[in-house]
Amino acid sequence: MEREIIEDILNGETHKFAKLVDKYQQQVANLCYKLGGDAIDVEDATQTVFVELYASLARFKFQAKLSTFIYSIAFNVVSKTIRKNKRYVRLEPEKEYDNMTESAVDKEIIRKEKIDELHKAIDKLKYEQRVALTLHCFEDLSYKEIASIMNASLPKVESLIFRAKNNLKKMLIEQNS
Repeated sequence: MEREIIEDILNGETHKFAKLVDKYQQQVANLCYKLGGDAIDVEDATQTVFVELYASLARFKFQAKLSTFIYSIAFNVVSKTIRKNKRYVRLEPEKEYDNMTESAVDKEIIRKEKIDELHKAIDKLKYEQRVALTLHCFEDLSYKEIASIMNASLPKVESLIFRAKNNLKKMLIEQNS
């Protein structure tokens, strides 16, 4: 189905691009937020991803999933924005406490404090480690997909994730000592 839509778009039926936007817009926005957090305007980044996708559809050769191609564009857009802004990642939006019991609120606050510790540690990782870890752990992408998105070798991705996990473990142990 996606192949047909892309071929139609390339043959001049540009209105069909809206189908791709509808299908992937939320995923792209979520990924942009996870990679760039408060350092970027997620709406602008998402729009830029789709502009670049439209411009590069002719290069897509169906050798990988379309989502992987789109994620690689998102990775590049967010990376450029972060380099320009020199700011980093926030992974989870705030959660409302409405309609929760007091003990549930206490547990949620403790959980959020632990998540905040994790975010602070993730923020301290080198950018490539942070991206590889985010794509693997929060987007459930395979190492092969991450390698394609980051334009890196499979061993490099494996190494980045391994080092990211080790560095996180060290930082969290230090924070709790």
